[in-house]
Amino acid sequence: MKGIKILVVFSILSLFSACEKVLMLNDLPGTATNTFGYLWQKVDEQYSMFDVKGVDWVAVYDSLRPLVYDGMDNDSLFSVCARMLNVLRDGHVNLYSAYDVSRSDSIYYNFYRESDFDADAVVLNYLGINYHQTGGVAHNSLCDGRVIYARYGSFSSGVSVGQLRYIINAYPKAEGMILDIRGNGGGSLENVVHLLSIMPSNGQHLYDSQIRSGRGHDDFGPLQPTYAPIVNENSMFNKPVIVLVDKGCYSAASVFAICTQAYDNITLMGDTTSGGLGLPLTGVLPNGWQYRFPVTRTIALDGQNYENGVPPDVYLRLDKQMLHDEGRDNVIDSACARILSR
Repeated sequence: MKGIKILVVFSILSLFSACEKVLMLNDLPGTATNTFGYLWQKVDEQYSMFDVKGVDWVAVYDSLRPLVYDGMDNDSLFSVCARMLNVLRDGHVNLYSAYDVSRSDSIYYNFYRESDFDADAVVLNYLGINYHQTGGVAHNSLCDGRVIYARYGSFSSGVSVGQLRYIINAYPKAEGMILDIRGNGGGSLENVVHLLSIMPSNGQHLYDSQIRSGRGHDDFGPLQPTYAPIVNENSMFNKPVIVLVDKGCYSAASVFAICTQAYDNITLMGDTTSGGLGLPLTGVLPNGWQYRFPVTRTIALDGQNYENGVPPDVYLRLDKQMLHDEGRDNVIDSACARILSR
């Protein structure tokens, strides 16, 4: 039975048509006051992260509603609506018009300022100029072939189970693998399943999901368990795997990070991710603009909602001075040492 329930989140995905479903346009006139009020109400009734964001949504309305009046220009209205959504500090919350897109400034600030990944150093000193590219994964071996280094920069980049098995088989002397997903802003959850499909599994429990189901901010449907894909024992990678994460990891990258709790051979190393574990729903405002925000929440095996960031098993920040002086990435070096010490 568990083998059928391969990431129950995909039943939600099908409901939302690949994470998003555009709701039918309502019949309200597209005035500024209607547009602002409709957006506030939809977030109030459907947004799934109020409990972890600590936002007083009524106070947000009270502070911004006086700035909205019918006849105001679109730029000003967009600015006020974007300010309202920005209070949520959520990278899955956006407002779309024909001429602009709002985003959570604090989340994107973390992506770019606090990411612990330097692509140039990795290519020059770890992947090497003779590295291989299989699907969305760049890879090579370290430490005389004893460690596989696999760099996966985006879950939007396709990688099949067959391609992942090819990578593993290409390094027969490997004693373990480093899977570097630092700076990975997310993408397709299907690729999460593919990565998990090479790990030791008997269909174990990975996490639970809930959909916002009522007008109360704490009203959620029942917990829906998500299970790992069943894996043929002969195709499992049973050796140590260290997954490298940082503040640049979001959405599907954070989902993958919480899934690692279910695997004895996987260690999460680096910095806390930027979260983003809810699935977004998209709708249309009375004036034709579109919005999106999460309507689900994800509960990890330890019972926690890591929407604001998944903590690593081993906390380690990039030593930027060492990187500058020696071209060495201390996070990768530490991961190698940990694998070889076993």
